Amino acid sequence: MGAAPSTPDTAEHLVGTFVGDDPVPLSSDFWQKLLELPFDAELPSQRLHQACQLLVKNNRNTRHLAKILFHLACYLQESMSTSGGPPLVYEKAVNAVYITSVFLKHLIESTQDGDVKLYLSLHDSESIPINILGDQTIENLVMRNVLKFIATVDVSPDTYFLHLELLNFMIFAMSTQLLCGPSRGLNDVNPFLDAAMAQDGHLVSSVVCKLLLNYITRPRVPFNRASYSIFYDGNQNSVLKRVGSAAANIVLLPFSYLISSSSDASRSPIADSSLHVLLVLIHYHKCLVSEGYSVMENQVSTTSDSLPKENTYFSDNPYCRALEHATDYIEGNAHSDQHVKLPFALLFDTLGMCLADETAVLLLYSLLQGNSNFLEYVLVRTDLDTLLLPILEALYDARRRTANQIYMLLIILLILSQDSSFNAGIHKLSFPTVPWYKERLLLQSSLGSLMIIILIRTIQYNLSNLRDVYLHTTCLATLANMAPHVHHLSAYASQRLVSLFHMLSRKYKKLADLRDNKLNIAETNSIERSSLVEDMSAELHIYTDFLRLVLEIINAILTYALPRNPEVVYAIMHKQEVFQPFKNHPQFNEHVENIYTVLDFFNSRMDAQRMDGDWSVNEVFQVIIVNCRSWRVDGMKIFTQLHFTYEQESHPEEFFIPYVWQLVLSRCGFKFDAGAIKLFPAYLPTEKIDNGVVGNTLQNADSLSR
Repeated sequence: MGAAPSTPDTAEHLVGTFVGDDPVPLSSDFWQKLLELPFDAELPSQRLHQACQLLVKNNRNTRHLAKILFHLACYLQESMSTSGGPPLVYEKAVNAVYITSVFLKHLIESTQDGDVKLYLSLHDSESIPINILGDQTIENLVMRNVLKFIATVDVSPDTYFLHLELLNFMIFAMSTQLLCGPSRGLNDVNPFLDAAMAQDGHLVSSVVCKLLLNYITRPRVPFNRASYSIFYDGNQNSVLKRVGSAAANIVLLPFSYLISSSSDASRSPIADSSLHVLLVLIHYHKCLVSEGYSVMENQVSTTSDSLPKENTYFSDNPYCRALEHATDYIEGNAHSDQHVKLPFALLFDTLGMCLADETAVLLLYSLLQGNSNFLEYVLVRTDLDTLLLPILEALYDARRRTANQIYMLLIILLILSQDSSFNAGIHKLSFPTVPWYKERLLLQSSLGSLMIIILIRTIQYNLSNLRDVYLHTTCLATLANMAPHVHHLSAYASQRLVSLFHMLSRKYKKLADLRDNKLNIAETNSIERSSLVEDMSAELHIYTDFLRLVLEIINAILTYALPRNPEVVYAIMHKQEVFQPFKNHPQFNEHVENIYTVLDFFNSRMDAQRMDGDWSVNEVFQVIIVNCRSWRVDGMKIFTQLHFTYEQESHPEEFFIPYVWQLVLSRCGFKFDAGAIKLFPAYLPTEKIDNGVVGNTLQNADSLSR
């Protein structure tokens, strides 16, 4: 590694031996010296990069990665067997984890064309302690001990940094997913993830529970142990940080969190890393070929796109299953089964506190969509504003959100709106003001009114920016679920609902006129005319559906909730002319006829008053309130009450796995070689995703049923 001679125990000599071409026996005391290498040993960054490159070249012959992983597993076993022992035991383990992380990450990044070859098996000639390894693979042994330590050893000042570094090691080990394409294939190689999936059910449940408890309790950095040091170059900059080591986090985080602790009390590196690891674990699915189907005989590629869909399936995920079956932990009522027990109350409050972060949004989605116990718990809470206000504020500030985050937030609202008690309950909570809503002063607005305002605002934002059909549909589906249960909708929310119809009707008319004009121009060219009809009709059909759905929403309020919503009646009367063009329209007339039944009833009551001069707003409103009491729905045509449900497809991996990894890489504090990433287009900034791609993916991953 250089011309200067080195003594046997220096950092340069030990690292040089590790990456060299001469195999070191598994039983050599060299491994103890390497893994207990002092953090303040000098190893310039250029030398460390050279070392990583040499390991890539020589690892096939030496199997040194497998050997260092074996010794790491032994160090962790020692740490667990001496629980509560001296801090030195844990500091030795931290050394072992971070130096292993540096080289493991580089080996994964150096993979060519997604062909992962880590050479994790030992040569037959190697003397292997059977009492430790048994019939396990190296990756299984390491993952078992890493997961067991995380699950069984409490986070304390002595173990804090080892926990943090193990969580970061997990991210490195699982990052082989980044080398796979967005479509899962039989050739995908994820040895550490597969090993994690192979652990016994009790350990899996314990890991899921501990990761979520870390997220809930948010352990803080022990400031009295912030003196860890690392390899330095001549400028005292972190070498390991430059190669993407989690070890840099160990050193730098204590100081950064000391500085920021007063302004961001909720931040916790262990909580953040625990959530990242959990999200990767619960969304992993291995592609397998059906029994009896031969890839060789059928002469097809082993990527899932080439294999017939009916001949492939995805493995079950025990971490996802454990999360889906988690139950509420109530003191004195804990059973000994393997189901994860979580304090739902604390989890609810933590999510409410953290929903500004996109990873928390994805966790909430995963819980509500997959865990019926947690969904039921949320729906019976009387303080739904804890979750809903951060969600609505995030949607209000949509310009600063990713398209994916907007989708997740809207799907969460759709899932909640499937419950009638939720739709009724949100109108019972009101707020004196909504400080973050800037366009208008909202006084004594109910949570339900605010939710309708924000959903309509999101539709307007989508029309002018994203223009995504699925986002539109999700917003309108949620409004449709809410409509029959609306109670004392505010004046502003009522106005926005009528304005939404007006806005969509103008867009509809513009498209219809444009189509007719172009058809007239193309009258003589039958081919051009046919193409125009097809192109224009598709978009016009979409807006026809949107317009009809808004009319159905208004109808549902008037049919099932008119007496308790005088502001809706006032808003319709105030803008009744916007409905006139659709009174005789064959696709809308039935719904508009109901609206005119309401208008005729209240207009006739006003005419009966025979007041001189102009009516004031208050006078009109008082007439509406009085006559709402005598309103009868008898003259209305009753339509089937709308009810939309959210359904996730059975295998939505093509959306969620890339999405999770983009979130993790944008937050974990270390970089991954963009040139090696095949899972998503790494040349794009992680916070920007093409909306067309996202929309098409969500169409495949999710669906609405009515």
